[in-house]
Amino acid sequence: MAPNADDGLDTDFERLSLPLADPFTIARGTTETAENVLVRISDGTYEGIGAAAPSSYYGETPETVEAVLPDLLGVVEAVGDLHARQRIERETREVLGRNPAARAAVDIALADLAAKRLDVPLYRQWGLDPAEAPISSFSIGSADPDEMRAKAGRAVAEGYSVLKVKLGTGRDAERLAAVREGAPEARIRVDANGAWTPAEAVAKTDALAAHGVEFLEQPVPADDVDGLRHVREHGAVPVAADESVETAADVARVADAVDVVVAKVQKCGSLRATREVAAVAHAHGCEAMLGCMVESDAAIAASCHLAPLFDYVDLDGSLLLAADPFDGVPMPGGDIDLAATDRPGTGAIEADD
Repeated sequence: MAPNADDGLDTDFERLSLPLADPFTIARGTTETAENVLVRISDGTYEGIGAAAPSSYYGETPETVEAVLPDLLGVVEAVGDLHARQRIERETREVLGRNPAARAAVDIALADLAAKRLDVPLYRQWGLDPAEAPISSFSIGSADPDEMRAKAGRAVAEGYSVLKVKLGTGRDAERLAAVREGAPEARIRVDANGAWTPAEAVAKTDALAAHGVEFLEQPVPADDVDGLRHVREHGAVPVAADESVETAADVARVADAVDVVVAKVQKCGSLRATREVAAVAHAHGCEAMLGCMVESDAAIAASCHLAPLFDYVDLDGSLLLAADPFDGVPMPGGDIDLAATDRPGTGAIEADD
């Protein structure tokens, strides 16, 4: 018999330093170690886990997450009902404002715990169809063109059919051509992480189109909505907004300037808020993509359960790690196989379990 909702909740958190398999470079810099913060919430019988993957771009660091989690988890303990997630989400936001990654870690752990208590995977609790989950892309960080060619070839050999190529660090045409040489049949998307001016982006899209690029993600800085619109209207490939959209409230501002809107649990602050981005994007006639940071499966597993709500998925963050202390939803070749495990909750478990 599961404990009653008012039996109280115990909480804890710890820092995870997760080395990457290879340095990962985007236009804003290079990451060699991902700093996540693991959250555990227990009702005495079951334990829910979640994790924060903070980004300094959104004003968070591992230190800020660790600093605010006692207050966030204090709200959880004071409410004491793991199913009262709307109330907890509202009160934690009132206490701390944005802090999205920290709040996301708490929300994921609560969702995991609630679904475990009900003995169902999250996607079944939400009534979603696992067959609707799109294939996830696999990211190729910016590097020497020969290295990018080799990484693209290895990714395809491992079964990945969709690649996301990080550009914006110079030699963009050469780097993209190298990836296409290494993966001649792969579907390719490009992410500039806001590195280009509108004119530069438009000029580069002819080469992108020649290599069959599906869409160009965040070609210009986040606050340049007019620039996004210019690239969409004058460029040769569709345009996606990532950094320009943090929550659903931002979608209307960019909807007529882009074709695709990108949501991430770590920037939205909760699973509910991430679902809202997809719904609002679709209501405005845009497609929606679900992305991630470099995250442990303690976090990404929850995002996998949201995948059926999105048109595109980029959930490879844990695949970039040298080792992950958690196992999550199986993703062979980017195929998010929600039905492959009958584990309740997010499906994330200790890797040695």
